[in-house]
Amino acid sequence: MNALLILLVAAVILVIGYIFYGGWLAKQWGVDPKNPTPAHELEDGVDYVPAPPYVVLGHHFSSIAGAGPINGPIQAAV
Repeated sequence: MNALLILLVAAVILVIGYIFYGGWLAKQWGVDPKNPTPAHELEDGVDYVPAPPYVVLGHHFSSIAGAGPINGPIQAAV
């Protein structure tokens, strides 16, 4: 089986899972995108400050990538 075919099938499965399972979870948890977040609801300019989406993405990425230099050598040693 071609690696590209496996990659495409995996991508399709992930997209389908994202759409259907994500929608199901949103219904189970009562997620409403129209509800304001605490950053908007309790905005005080110090602790609660709304951030642009690209800043939030950068924070999430750096949190994930920050463990790489620590975790990588440990996994290599194991």
